[in-house]
Amino acid sequence: MGFQMSEKDFGDLVRKLLEDYRIFAPVRKIGEGRFENTDVVRYDFVTDASQIELEKKSDYPFREFLTPLSETLFYFTENKVTEAGVGEKPVLIFLRSCDVHALKRIDDIYLRNGRDEDWFYRRRRDLVHLVLIGCTHSYANCFCASMGSARTDEYAFSIERREDGLYYSDVKDETFAPAFEALSAEKKEVVPSFVTENRTKVTPPDKIPMSVCKDPLWDEYDARCIACGRCNFVCPTCTCFTMQDIYYTDNGKVGERRRVGASCMVDGFTNVAGGGQYRRKHGERMRFKVLHKIGDFRAKFGYNMCVGCGRCDDVCPAYISYANIINKVAKAAEAAEKEEK
Repeated sequence: MGFQMSEKDFGDLVRKLLEDYRIFAPVRKIGEGRFENTDVVRYDFVTDASQIELEKKSDYPFREFLTPLSETLFYFTENKVTEAGVGEKPVLIFLRSCDVHALKRIDDIYLRNGRDEDWFYRRRRDLVHLVLIGCTHSYANCFCASMGSARTDEYAFSIERREDGLYYSDVKDETFAPAFEALSAEKKEVVPSFVTENRTKVTPPDKIPMSVCKDPLWDEYDARCIACGRCNFVCPTCTCFTMQDIYYTDNGKVGERRRVGASCMVDGFTNVAGGGQYRRKHGERMRFKVLHKIGDFRAKFGYNMCVGCGRCDDVCPAYISYANIINKVAKAAEAAEKEEK
């Protein structure tokens, strides 16, 4: 079931949906960019359709609802523990195809990576319904087509604004059909727009020999990478965190436990008791991150963790291209296999 809507219809639709849902969508933050007088697009809860940014790719990912940078898990006293609330109202998250695929990766880490599911993640995940933002064109640094994440059919309904100024939606979940039918929108068959080719192309290796870990290609990043961790915090599939206990009293018996986002690229991530620190060199950290995204994760779940959104390339202050690194690894892996033969 598809609909063609005017801008007014889209506004009416969002107002109708807000009666039953919270809407978490990309929002253009005026003047809040990394440089003076620049904007940034990041996710936030919206109260009106005019706040939703459908044209520009978001600079930050959707996952801040599911895995907040700082989340209180529970409060504790000497003899009682109380879980922090997250709200009961369901959430509609507007996201592009690559991010839909990224959500599958996050689900694997939190729900299928061990004996038990992460209960704190599960309670948030159960609130979520996906709204696909159609991609009418590829963006700078995207390589989603190479990573197999350019298309998806995992969404409740889609939305995109096309060149004629109208909004088009494909409704897959009949739960949302009444909200569309209440509009003056025209019913018509709608196929969401998906990217078929990116200017940036990568060829992830099928197999990564152990010798690649010692390849000189990583030495370059000892000097180039400044270990700021921006690539991790804009990545839609990074899931690393640390735990912090915040005490309200001097005796340490009243407080809260927080889950806080962490980065494998920054100092302190690999610190251990006694003052030890693994992966001191920035190139070693880059190796760990890259091989986890296109090697270790695939070995466990059968597909690459990276979805090719290109945000890491967009945000890197040292202009390091993650796409280029993948191709370098592929070349090194190919050379290593030839040597073994």
